[in-house]
Amino acid sequence: MRAVRNSGGSVHVVDVDEPAGPGVLVQVAAVGICASDLKYLRMGSEQIAGHELSGTLEDGTAVAVEAIFGCSSCPRCERGSYNLCDRGPTALGLTDPGGMCEWFRAPAHALTPLPAGLRPADASLVEPAAVAWHACRVGGVGPDARVAVVGAGAIGVLAAAVAQSMGANDVSLAARHPHQHTARERLGVGEPTSDHDVVIDCTGSEAGLFQSVALSRPGGTVVHLGAHDAGTRFPLLETFLREIAVKPSLGYSTHDGQREFAQAARMVADRPDLVDILITHRFGIDDAPQAFAVASDRSSGAFRVVVEPGGPSR
Repeated sequence: MRAVRNSGGSVHVVDVDEPAGPGVLVQVAAVGICASDLKYLRMGSEQIAGHELSGTLEDGTAVAVEAIFGCSSCPRCERGSYNLCDRGPTALGLTDPGGMCEWFRAPAHALTPLPAGLRPADASLVEPAAVAWHACRVGGVGPDARVAVVGAGAIGVLAAAVAQSMGANDVSLAARHPHQHTARERLGVGEPTSDHDVVIDCTGSEAGLFQSVALSRPGGTVVHLGAHDAGTRFPLLETFLREIAVKPSLGYSTHDGQREFAQAARMVADRPDLVDILITHRFGIDDAPQAFAVASDRSSGAFRVVVEPGGPSR
C-alpha cells in the first residue's frame, strides 16, 4: 500500500506492506496535518506520519480513530483516563506508525462510529475536536461561563466551538492572522477583553501563556493544551497574586461515562460550518510532500490540510 513516511526531516511517499497483526482494519479516507506532525519531523521521526484520521471498516461502518490508544488494562485506562496510561500515551507518527496510508489497523476500542451527516472525508477533524473538548471540560466550561481562547489555529477555533456547545454565554477568540479573524467572525465570537472565568491557551508559547493569565479573572482558570518547550518561563507571581489555577490538558479521555471522542464527533456533525472553516486544503497521497509544505507555510492561510489516500473528495 501507499504510505507517507517521515525521514530526514521531510516526508516521502513509499510502498509498504499492508498492516498485519491484531486490531481492526480501517480503509483510510482522510488524515489531517497537525502542528504536532511538523514537530515530529523536526524531532527526527522515521515513522509513517499522521494521527488525525478517519475512514471506513470492511463492513462499511464509517469511523474516526483515536490517536491515544492506551493499554486498556491498567487502572487508569480502566477508569477511562487512557490519556494517562501507565505505559505512556501513544503518539502516532512518533512512537508508533501513523495513519497517513491507505490502510490502518487500530484497536477496536479506539474506533468511534461517525454520527449521521459526518462524512469520513471530513472526520479527521474529530481528533483535534476531542483535544479541544477535553481542554474545555478540564477547565470547567459550562453555562454562564465567560470563556476566552488564545491562539486561533484549528484547535483554538474548535475550542471556541466546544465552549459554545457547552453553553458558555460569552466566548471570545484571540486571533492574529486575517484568515483567523475571518474564522472568528464566522463562529460569531468576539475578541477577549479581561476577567474571563476560563481561558484556554492553545498556543504552546510562553507569550501565549502569559497572555492567557492576563486575560483571566482573579480566581479564574487557565488551561494549557499546547506543549511548552523546556525552559519556558511560567507566570508564577501573576498566578499567585490572583489565585489563578493553571491546568494542563493532555489529549482526551472518558469522563463520567461519556467518551469525549464521541462527544466531539457529535459536535462536528452538528456544526457543518466547522468543516467549511477548517479544512482549507485537500491533497491526494502522492502529493503529500506538497501538503506538508502548505501546512508549514504560515502565509498559506491553512487551518487543516488533509491528505486523502483515495484522492481529494472535493
